[in-house]
Amino acid sequence: MTSATRKETSGGMAPAKSPPRAWQRMLSGRRLDLLDPTPVDIEIEDIAHGLAFVARWNGQTQGDFPFSVAEHSLLVEQIFKRLSPEAPVKWRLAALLHDAPEYVIGDMISPVKAAVGPGYGALDERLTAAIHIRFGLPANIPSSIKRKIKKADKISAWLEAIQLAGFTLDEANRFFGPTDETIVRGLTLKLRPPVEVRSEFVKRHSELVERL
Repeated sequence: MTSATRKETSGGMAPAKSPPRAWQRMLSGRRLDLLDPTPVDIEIEDIAHGLAFVARWNGQTQGDFPFSVAEHSLLVEQIFKRLSPEAPVKWRLAALLHDAPEYVIGDMISPVKAAVGPGYGALDERLTAAIHIRFGLPANIPSSIKRKIKKADKISAWLEAIQLAGFTLDEANRFFGPTDETIVRGLTLKLRPPVEVRSEFVKRHSELVERL
């Protein structure tokens, strides 16, 4: 036993404790280290499965199925396309994957994320970078694209709030900002079983990746 692996105590020398396990076994068989994720341990099927079972709004939505993060991600990509019809396919893929880290760290409403502090954001950023690299995107996307995806994200939240979460129009406008009705025209949210949403997410991801 070397000095690097021993800890001095009042009673003598004791082995240093091993660091706590930070990896999670995925259904694909991968072991994803949540604190130090690597692209090779990320699979789209794991992401789609996880996101399809993570509920938006802490599950407080109307209907017989939760409105999942996977469904939300599909909606954000659709809204992003409406906002930026000329945007390259890679940024539409980034929009689809904007909440992908939540397949292992879960979803929290924004006020709770702020209360948790910078640790949650740092974890999210490390996972996002690994996911982007895995699917051929830059680890850090341009700020201008981030702002456009964030706008699509807020429009999606506005729509979800009104159609599913019981918000009045005034409340939705106050918390998420007024929305251009032309952008959301024809978008009616429908709740589906997780297995259907999971399949749709994988399909949409494959379509975008093939077009890169």
